[in-house]
Amino acid sequence: MEKKIYKIKLKKGDEVVVLAGKYKGKTGKIVTTHPRENKVTVEGINIVKKHVKPNRANPQGGIIEMTKPIWVSKVAIVDPSTKKPARIGYKIDDKGNKTRIFKGSGKEIK
Repeated sequence: MEKKIYKIKLKKGDEVVVLAGKYKGKTGKIVTTHPRENKVTVEGINIVKKHVKPNRANPQGGIIEMTKPIWVSKVAIVDPSTKKPARIGYKIDDKGNKTRIFKGSGKEIK
């Protein structure tokens, strides 16, 4: 059985705020999206320490800090005009181009 691919409205480079959990209230930029897992990786959020055995990439081994993905439902895009979390909608102009907009203000997302 193939894994479901979720429709994630957030994109790489979007400024998001964490709504729930240990990092609630913190903001950061999206580094990657994971549509198969319904998760996004945000820089500086959900940092874990991992014990690594010595290998070619890391000959010393030891404990490294890495950023793990977070559920997409726990983050929301930040509306720059209000500095608050917002939802994303879509708008199709007369030429047929689809653009992302903030649901609250109706402004286009750059």
